[in-house]
Parts: sequence; C-alpha cells; structure tokens
Amino acid sequence: MTDGDHRPDTAAQHTGAQDTTAPDAAAVFDALGSAYEEAFARSPAHRASLDWLLERLEPGSSVLDVGSGTGRPTAETLAGAGHRVLGVDVSPVMVELARKRVPDAVFRHADIREMPLAPDSYDAVCVYFSLLQMTRDEQSGLLERLVRALRPGGHMVLATVPVDVEGVDVVFMGQPVRVTSFAADGFTALAAGAGLTVLRAGESLFTPAHPEAAPEPHLFLYARRD
Repeated sequence: MTDGDHRPDTAAQHTGAQDTTAPDAAAVFDALGSAYEEAFARSPAHRASLDWLLERLEPGSSVLDVGSGTGRPTAETLAGAGHRVLGVDVSPVMVELARKRVPDAVFRHADIREMPLAPDSYDAVCVYFSLLQMTRDEQSGLLERLVRALRPGGHMVLATVPVDVEGVDVVFMGQPVRVTSFAADGFTALAAGAGLTVLRAGESLFTPAHPEAAPEPHLFLYARRD
C-alpha cells in the first residue's frame, strides 16, 4: 500500500457476520502490492500534507514513516528533499517494493507495535492510514509511543478514514480486512490525548483509482509535540 500497511475502505462491501479471526494485514497488502500505490498515489490531500511537513522540517531531518507501503509518495518525497527517512511496514512485499523504488530511504519489515522506539529520536512522524487494522486500544497505545519518539517541537501527520466503527469486516480492493476507526472528533481527541497539539484538520472525499474501490472520506491531522 502507499504509505500504510492498514488502509481499508470503510465504504467497501460489508462481509456480513464477523469471524473471530481478523484477516492478516501482511497477507492483505502482500496481495495488493503495486496496485495499492496505483490506486492511492494521486491523493491531493496526501500531497498537500507532505508539502506542509516539508515547510517545517530543518535540512537533514529524521522522519519515521509508519506503514510505508511502496515508499510512494511519502518516503520518496521526503528522501528526495534530503531528509533521513525510515519506513516501517508489516508487509514484506511492500518493503521490497519500497527498497527498489526509493533507494535513498531505509525500509524495515516489522510490526510497529512491537518495534522499539527510542524517546525523542525523530523530527517528524507520518502515520498515513496505518492504524485502521488495529484495535482502539492498540491505536491509542501506539500513538502515545510515537509521540514519545518524536522530539519536542517535532511534527506528526496522521490520516484515517473518519467513521465510527469497531471490528467491522469489509472487502477492500478485493481483500478481506477488519476495520476499526473513529469519527473525526474522536480521532482528533485520540491525537490530543496522546500528547499532540492538533494545529489543523482537513477532510476530503477521495476515490481510489481501482475498479473495486469506492469513494472514501479521509481525515488528515497536522500536529506538533510541544
């Protein structure tokens, strides 16, 4: 996927009765591969958020891209501007694609929930749609860890599909996924509760370039650790 290992379409077809076993995120995005990048890489809101971040980064800043997917557009844009980017993704297929597409960044195959994060170690963190296949407790706990890994004064951009759902099974670009998310005000409160000052929020509707994708509401939060 483009910059995220957990980005389901919550407007997609509901699969009916919920199974007790959640679909494996790595398997989902291994299967999607480059198709995810092709579907989502042209998001104007995503590009605008990267421009916002670039305006605030000092030269040679260190950036963590959570759910880095194929590396495009986030890692490619930031590394191309001279920043030191570490991308982390649960999908080995995505990691291999990213290493080929963006050789100027570093990519690691890992589950960010289990990866050690040193305090005050990044100037910026990007979290584009990579929380959607986590439980609400996991989302909250991970955001708190990511904020601690961000240097004081550092910036974070978060994006999600702002709908109030928990553990709902849907089909996303032909793949079964289990979605958990928050409405816009709930997601903003989640970010604030993790220790971020939300400077700006932007909502938009985006239709992925894929025959099995439906229009999605997107929420982008622009935030800072004070």
